[in-house]
Amino acid sequence: MKKRNWLLTLVMVFTLSLLLAACGGGEADPESSDGGSEGSDSGESADSGDTQFISVLTGGTEGTYYPLGGTFAQIINSNVDNVEANAQSTGASVENMKTMRDGEAELAFTQTDIASYATEGSVMFEGDQIDNIQAIGTLYPETIQIVTTADSGIETVADLEGKVVSVGAPGSGTNASATDILEVYGLTMDDIEARDLDFGDSTSGIQDGTIDAAFITSGTPTGAVESLAATTDVNIVRFDEDKIQELIDAKPYYAEDEIPSGTYGLEEAVKTVAVQAMLVTSSDLSEDLVYEITQSIFENTDQISHPKGEFISADTALEGVGIDLHPGAQRYFDEKGIE
Repeated sequence: MKKRNWLLTLVMVFTLSLLLAACGGGEADPESSDGGSEGSDSGESADSGDTQFISVLTGGTEGTYYPLGGTFAQIINSNVDNVEANAQSTGASVENMKTMRDGEAELAFTQTDIASYATEGSVMFEGDQIDNIQAIGTLYPETIQIVTTADSGIETVADLEGKVVSVGAPGSGTNASATDILEVYGLTMDDIEARDLDFGDSTSGIQDGTIDAAFITSGTPTGAVESLAATTDVNIVRFDEDKIQELIDAKPYYAEDEIPSGTYGLEEAVKTVAVQAMLVTSSDLSEDLVYEITQSIFENTDQISHPKGEFISADTALEGVGIDLHPGAQRYFDEKGIE
């Protein structure tokens, strides 16, 4: 009986050993079909990477931001791996800052003054400081154009008093600039019949006679004004020299500018003022990604067909920025030796 029990125990131990060896070998064998298949799937996923979708907030379709944003998106898609960028038409600067605040986009065009207001929590952002945007760089002068017709009788800003004037879409930088400019001439929005219209509706209103003049803050030439000039004799309201200096002294982010003769069929150059257009990004984007985006834009400016492309350069991209640079953009400009 003892011998039979001993043999039975020996058989059970031997069988258990075989089972344990089989299980252990299956887990550890790197060449097993199941293990190899799982390893291949994991490697393919890591190598390929997930596509990151990036929204580029621009402005109205008749302005300068929109076509440039489309070009920037194409440049990014051609030069940055695993990224798909798309330009979106918006109400421009102020709306763009609020959309960025809400985390609903990754890149945005804006005016330098509006970006400063947003990060400071001042003017239209009073009590609503936005702390998740950083700069990529400035792009070109944003010329403030007060557009009217040649036979309107409006020659200077002072002549706008009592007139029906479009001051830009609600939430746009144009609206903020109109307020600043009227102020140096001793006027307010109450002294005009203000209309909150985008560029396209503004120029349509001038053409059909429902609008006397319109503030348009955009790189020149602006598509909407060119379309108006094709059918109507256009006049751009001039700024008095002393008022230009008064505005710059009060608001240093403005600079003197000039619309050259020939633009919109103008016979003479027109003195005006400008802010800078700039590109900002979400501070949540990685340093490496923003570095690649910055590099792709400033090293492919030859692909920008819009006339403002000639102003876009890494050498001038830090002029008038006014807010913190994203670390990825900072790395790019440091490598280029641009301070």
